[in-house]
Amino acid sequence: MEHLIHSRVRNIEISGIRKFFNMVADRPNLISLTIGQPDFPTPEHVKEAGKEAISNNFTTYTHNAGFVDVRQAACQFVYDKYGLQYNEQEIIVTIGASQAIDVAFRTILEEGVEVILPGPVYPGYEPIIRMCGAKPVYVDTRSTGFRLTAELVAPHINERTRCIVLPYPSNPTGATLSEQELVKLAALLKDKPIWILSDEIYSELVYDGVHRSIASWLRDQTIVINGLSKSHSMTGWRIGFLFAPEFLTKHMLKVHQYSVSCASSVSQKAALAALTVGKNDADDMRKQYKARMEYAYERLVGMGLAVEKPTGAFYLFPSIQSFGQSSFDFALDLVDKAGVAVVPGSAFSSYGEGYVRLSYAYSFETLKEGLDRMEQYIQQKR
Repeated sequence: MEHLIHSRVRNIEISGIRKFFNMVADRPNLISLTIGQPDFPTPEHVKEAGKEAISNNFTTYTHNAGFVDVRQAACQFVYDKYGLQYNEQEIIVTIGASQAIDVAFRTILEEGVEVILPGPVYPGYEPIIRMCGAKPVYVDTRSTGFRLTAELVAPHINERTRCIVLPYPSNPTGATLSEQELVKLAALLKDKPIWILSDEIYSELVYDGVHRSIASWLRDQTIVINGLSKSHSMTGWRIGFLFAPEFLTKHMLKVHQYSVSCASSVSQKAALAALTVGKNDADDMRKQYKARMEYAYERLVGMGLAVEKPTGAFYLFPSIQSFGQSSFDFALDLVDKAGVAVVPGSAFSSYGEGYVRLSYAYSFETLKEGLDRMEQYIQQKR
């Protein structure tokens, strides 16, 4: 019966991140620096709001787009933080940012169109693009510090281009786009029949300055994806936000409605506390991530590895090309001989080959032990 499964579903694979994590997770005494999950607990006031929601019987369906007060609070949050102006008709509360991406692509893509993505990039976009019958077009960003610039994008635009993905701050590289780079991209794309999907889930984890969104310049062409997983350590609560002009959200809401009806009512009430009382919850986390980043970056440089210094998110993406191994073989050998797990760069498109991703969303103790083992392994290889 397997031959009756949709060919596009048969041909996609489980995320390379999870595939490698699952492969090595049962190894004894393993230090894993693989998963991009905050190691901080969800803030107490957020957890209390979730408990109160259960006690007060907020356990039924909500409006398909989410509770009005949650949508209003999310709009106020992105206005206060990033100067983005949306109203409650221009936002959908989704089941994490992942579902927001799915809804957006299924609304705007169709057979034969193309989507431009930076390479390397988070692997969650391509499978959805392909299931929509569209084609992912990767742009090599290795020469620009992993930033998708206007100069790189321009040669890839044609009559089939339907969307450009801007996933910044970046998973897996930690790169961000400067205001000048965003202005140039906006000038290139203005008035072209091209959507921009701006995945800003790491927007609260920018280390120098304030996060800027291309929606500040191209509001009517931009779909902004955000959520609370990374900013408020709420990965399991599954709350994402999809912002777009009302003429677009009214169509995306149909896709969302027939997919999930609505996001969890209890999680939405917890989200309300995160967006209001906990508006600045990310500040302390960001300081700690930056300190960890500086430590891990200096350690990798000290090992002789070429690595771009991150300006956001919580990942480092060092090159391992000098060892003459594929990223998968290097990562598997590192597990076998040093007991440290990182993610092979090939999980992030062919342009990630020759790199590995290391998450520093771990305690200093874990980072030190993992990097000590990694350093010993690299010294033995040389």
